[in-house]
Amino acid sequence: MSTAGARLNDLIRIMATLRGPDGCPWDREQTLASLRPFLLEETYEALEALDAGDQPALCEELGDVLFEIVFLSRIAEEQGDFTIADAIDGVASKLVRRHPHVFGDAEKLSRPEEVLGRWEELKAAERAGAGESTKTLLSGVPITLPALLRAYEYSTRAATVGFDWVAAADVLDKMDEELREIRDVVARVDQVEQVERVE
Repeated sequence: MSTAGARLNDLIRIMATLRGPDGCPWDREQTLASLRPFLLEETYEALEALDAGDQPALCEELGDVLFEIVFLSRIAEEQGDFTIADAIDGVASKLVRRHPHVFGDAEKLSRPEEVLGRWEELKAAERAGAGESTKTLLSGVPITLPALLRAYEYSTRAATVGFDWVAAADVLDKMDEELREIRDVVARVDQVEQVERVE
């Protein structure tokens, strides 16, 4: 039985053949942009199988998603941008770098919430180290996500810094607290303006 790596190499060779001069005309004419809807469709089909708990379908759909990744990577390689090996190296390095509590000598974490908080801290440090502009906690949520999924991503990120409530009434309490803070600031500004007018 061959290893996963050998099987991935077989898939990469098949894709190279399909894109080659004696390959498939349809595959040869595809571009990064033309494959976008296929990647999206295969991703949604994988999610549907996952939600249904249909393991055979999930296996097939994950294979289809992998194929789209290999296809996109092949086109990028032909253009001289990157290879699938570069993509694999990138994600492997990122996983090791962002899990110092597993692969390094950082303090061990015991709760998922701690891991999410650390992940966001490490991402922010990486951005700062790369000289990127400061991004907020809510930066980086893809605008191409469907609206409900985008809202879920925003709320999940906000929950990592304490914006998470059990009951809807708790949200109203938080809104009242924030409104009180705004009223306090407005009152202080009004006092300063009154003093300036008197002077």
